[in-house]
Amino acid sequence: MTVTLHRGDLPAGLDFGTAVAVDTETQGLSLVRDKLCLVQLSAGDGNAHIVQMNRDTYDAPNLKALLGNPKIEKIFHFARFDVAILGRDLGVDLNPIFCTKIASGLVRTYTDRHGLKDLTKELINVDLSKQQQSSDWASDELTKAQLDYAASDVLYLHQLRNILMARLLRENRLDMARNCFDFIPTRCQLDLNGWDGVDIFSHKMRRPD
Repeated sequence: MTVTLHRGDLPAGLDFGTAVAVDTETQGLSLVRDKLCLVQLSAGDGNAHIVQMNRDTYDAPNLKALLGNPKIEKIFHFARFDVAILGRDLGVDLNPIFCTKIASGLVRTYTDRHGLKDLTKELINVDLSKQQQSSDWASDELTKAQLDYAASDVLYLHQLRNILMARLLRENRLDMARNCFDFIPTRCQLDLNGWDGVDIFSHKMRRPD
């Protein structure tokens, strides 16, 4: 495994193929308060590229061109958060999208455990470490442990996508999944505009307790 850190933007000419795994690290989990710090990417080849963002400008034309390319599928785990953050700070339309968490929810109905760690352990027998999950991602100098953790969130997404795709086809739920993926940008706009805790499809539209 090779983990390559890029400061500010991807270099020109990197080829991620027709599907790129994407994840983000932020200062926290608030879409109002917290800034995008890192964008992790993988072509599914066992290597990862990590872009440490310039949080003053977010001027990253090569990264934005990759993420905004409609011919490249973007694979996420819990795309709802990442797509919202990337749309907010980079201003990119990330379609088409594949979300392994949504796919898992549609086909792994025998469990309520749909975290990335749960998926990698069950489906590909990889036990991910989450030791660096709570970390200072805004630091100018990232540790090797931080970089390895950030990379691990994208290294296996292609494999998970392929397994979950096969199950979606087996259960005749691929069209449903695609419709869910297509709705993600709208869900993100709702989150960013204040409806993050409201179920707009509920009759009474109450906030969750």
